[in-house]
Amino acid sequence: MTLVRAHRSGTPARPGPGPIPEQLLRALDVAIGRRVEGLLAGDYRSAMMGVGTELAQVRPYVPGDDVRRIDWNVTARTGEPHVRVHLAERVLVTWLVLDTSASMQFGTADRRKADVAEGVALALGRVATRRGNRLGIVTFGEGAPTASPPRQGRVGLIGLLASLREESGGAAGRASLGEALRQTGAIARQRALVAIVSDFRGPVDWRVPLLDLAGRHDVVAIEIRDPREQELPDLGELWLVDPETGRQIRVDSRDAKLRARFAAAASGERQGVSRAIASTGARHVVLSTSGDWLRPLAAFLRRTVR
Repeated sequence: MTLVRAHRSGTPARPGPGPIPEQLLRALDVAIGRRVEGLLAGDYRSAMMGVGTELAQVRPYVPGDDVRRIDWNVTARTGEPHVRVHLAERVLVTWLVLDTSASMQFGTADRRKADVAEGVALALGRVATRRGNRLGIVTFGEGAPTASPPRQGRVGLIGLLASLREESGGAAGRASLGEALRQTGAIARQRALVAIVSDFRGPVDWRVPLLDLAGRHDVVAIEIRDPREQELPDLGELWLVDPETGRQIRVDSRDAKLRARFAAAASGERQGVSRAIASTGARHVVLSTSGDWLRPLAAFLRRTVR
């Protein structure tokens, strides 16, 4: 459930800050890229990319390479730093599973959940396409999930996010994360990193397909929350709206017991989501629409996918 004032103008599904134009989205991509470079020391690896024993090639050093792989003999002969690449090092494919459902349009703090999700997508796009690695995208919201095949570079990512902004009208509609994960599992044949960016709202139809994915891939679950989803403010009469179904309930938020029950129920429901994710073996991080989301994301990536 999300909340709006009873007398608020506009649609209940789109409170808080609205979307920014495409040109500002591109500027955001540059800003995020600069911060990502500073926050992520070293290179981006998955658990499957260990150091092999059979030498595949020696190539010029690229900023971010492990200095322990420098081939000093070749470096001395050529006058240019070179690193040894073993067979275990291969192109990494990252699949971004992006939630574009109606509940992601909610935001009462600094930004909408969709804005945080887009920022995460840009940050992952920057990191996941380094050195020829590839990024594929699966989006899900109202209707069937849509997949874009893995590509080198961030080709089409900003255009995709911009088009999603234009298409998202905030209409109620039941989204299926489970269906999106099943589709991802069907098309992700090479072992990959799967990053799920969602608020994990709605039916828990995703545990079994998430368990299957985590058994074959490195999976990270990036959950987006808004503070008002966890606590009901004392603002008098409110309408609580489920953006996935459009169902509305009128409540009197002046009732302290009601607010306490709401907070307890919200906390219990989120704890259930966390337990379900943990039971699959996927790694989990929570980002908020309030404050700096990029620093905790970078810390999470350094801990989990190096």
